[in-house]
Amino acid sequence: MSMEVSLLYVADFFVYCDGTTLIATMKKTVTFWILAFVITAASAVYQRMTGPTYPVSGSASFAGGDVTYTFDRAHAGESDHTVKLETDRPAETASLEWKRFKTDDPWTAVTMEYAEGAYRGDLPHQPPAGKLQYRVRLSEEDESLLLPADEPVIIRFRGEVPAVVLILHVIAMFGAMLLSTRTGLEYFNPNPRLGRLVAWTVGFLIVGGMFLGPLMQKYAFGAFWTGWPFGTDLTDNKTLLALIAWLVAAAALFKAKNPRRWTLAASIVLLVVYMIPHSMLGSELDYKEVDRKAASSSMFHD
Repeated sequence: MSMEVSLLYVADFFVYCDGTTLIATMKKTVTFWILAFVITAASAVYQRMTGPTYPVSGSASFAGGDVTYTFDRAHAGESDHTVKLETDRPAETASLEWKRFKTDDPWTAVTMEYAEGAYRGDLPHQPPAGKLQYRVRLSEEDESLLLPADEPVIIRFRGEVPAVVLILHVIAMFGAMLLSTRTGLEYFNPNPRLGRLVAWTVGFLIVGGMFLGPLMQKYAFGAFWTGWPFGTDLTDNKTLLALIAWLVAAAALFKAKNPRRWTLAASIVLLVVYMIPHSMLGSELDYKEVDRKAASSSMFHD
């Protein structure tokens, strides 16, 4: 260790021995962590509520009664999906209408059963990444109500992800966002200490996004990676982009004159990609290809 570096460590020691300076530094550190947590939590809530898997909710009046609904847009497991519609006054008929997404299939109507203050009807299970669009129609005499009124709900089916994998993935990705934001805020610290923060950020991103993420994708949709260069899955691609940004920031610690700028830029990149709703442009089953293969198989066996 050079004499110059040794003197710098000694100087740091005396600075931190100053009680006033130490308290001020601790307050700033706590403030940075609180701010990082608030930003991370807000972005997570925004991402969840604006994503294509967030349920569609609403209410309406029909035939003198109130109708409330929460229609799911994601289903996990091997079972059919039950659609529920709550109302305090049953209509004469209630039908669950559905068709496969992005097909010319006609609408299939299923009569819903009323019990315990709610109508229920089942959507047939689909292969992983299969999507159905559905709506509910209430009819009584010459009155009719379609829910939702504007456009059908799109639901995507997926395989069941083990709880331990899902929980660890969420913790790792939330931790990566928290650490990324906290490291970016270090830009405003006159004496930034970036080494450990950058290392932890990159570590959490690799574990959560490049190990647990593909594992979840495999359980849910049967493929470890569907982003570039194999596909257009936006979740995979934005995770890869964020990791590249942070690897560049990590390299800047050794090469750049002012690494704070690189870590701030990387934290902004990660924040931006987190603001993109989760599961947008995600895995999607091509029903036309499914039908083509089924037709080919039928011709072969005939």
